[in-house]
Amino acid sequence: MRRSRLRSFLWVLLPLVSIITLGIIAYQLPIVQDKVAWRISEFQARIKYAISPPEEAVFTPNPTVVAMVQSTLESFTPTVTITPNAAPTATSTLTPTPGPVTTTIPGSVQLTGVRHEYQKWNNCGPANLSMALSFWGWDGDQRPIAEFVKPNPRDKNVMPYEMANFVEEGTGLKVIIRVGGDIELLKKFIAAGFPVLVEKGFEGPGFNGWMGHYEVLSGYDDEKRLFTAQDSYIMADLPIGYDKLELYWRHFNYTYIVIYPPDRESEVFALLGPHVDETYNFQYAAQLASDEIFQLSGRTLFFAWFNRGTNLKALQDYVGAAAAFDQAFQIDAELAVSDPEHRAWRMLWYQTGPYFAYYYTGRYYDVVSLADFTINNMSEPSIEESFYWRALAREALGDVAGAIEDFERALRWHPDWDLALAQLRRLGVTS
Repeated sequence: MRRSRLRSFLWVLLPLVSIITLGIIAYQLPIVQDKVAWRISEFQARIKYAISPPEEAVFTPNPTVVAMVQSTLESFTPTVTITPNAAPTATSTLTPTPGPVTTTIPGSVQLTGVRHEYQKWNNCGPANLSMALSFWGWDGDQRPIAEFVKPNPRDKNVMPYEMANFVEEGTGLKVIIRVGGDIELLKKFIAAGFPVLVEKGFEGPGFNGWMGHYEVLSGYDDEKRLFTAQDSYIMADLPIGYDKLELYWRHFNYTYIVIYPPDRESEVFALLGPHVDETYNFQYAAQLASDEIFQLSGRTLFFAWFNRGTNLKALQDYVGAAAAFDQAFQIDAELAVSDPEHRAWRMLWYQTGPYFAYYYTGRYYDVVSLADFTINNMSEPSIEESFYWRALAREALGDVAGAIEDFERALRWHPDWDLALAQLRRLGVTS
């Protein structure tokens, strides 16, 4: 009797094990992952966010430290002041070559030659970079880019510098990243024959709140006040209003990326003018953010303060940057009460300036607290930068074992990441 029951049990168990095994094997296939992975991720996120709504969680910097910083700043003369049309104040590593600059541009331009590509799951950055490269004859697609910039497909974000690294190492083209852009500059680049890749905020039906997004701008029409965007998520030739683009572009410090052949570098430099110089560019953007601080309120004020912090961080004014980020997070905490549905609670997925500012001003507990906030507010902690900065802060606080653990966690989400590997080697971990 027992043997009969055992055989019956095995007849049920073995097929079930076989089905599960085949399912696991099938899930590893790229075509299956493309169809299924995003559904699993979305299901996990819905459960996580239902239990712990991310729009209700806030990061609060240490109030004692904030008060000390504010006291210091009251007697501190700002190091970054610039008149928008002033000459560069630092020597550029790039030397602009004089060239013709178009002072008047057509009222409408539509570039052709960008091959539209819909993004695969979690693949906004690679898909948009692929589209931008296609204009210049690159015949690849998002897959090799994704393998280069995000070896783990579950990695939530690709930074602009990571995409630039692919262009420089994987193509014969050149690339430049700048901030503090404006509508007229975008139009000038497009009119001169250069599509522009922008990083911006994104909201829409079916999404759980604000997130970051890339788009390739390939045309404009002054009469309609519309750009033409090649959008990897929505559609090809997506019309987007000048005002709407500017609104969401502010969320990412008006960042723009231009790809170009080496023999057209003089044209790009001429269009950039003094912004060829990175120091000037960040000084200009810092002043732009400061000006907007006095013009904006509510949610848009949060982005203006955050942008100021980002630019001061780039200029290595870490004290000023930390103070700006403190102001941004204070506004964010207020928005958690007044307008929780529109908070940019995913901000640290995409922009890591506060980690730099707090770490280099010795605010290690704030680094740990901010990383905890970011990691715990995700459906899965697939953001290597937060683990990296928490590791550095833990080490500074004497927790070397915790630092090693976090560097190793960073490598799980971004295998072979040079920065994390170098830190582990420094700490004596070689395997």
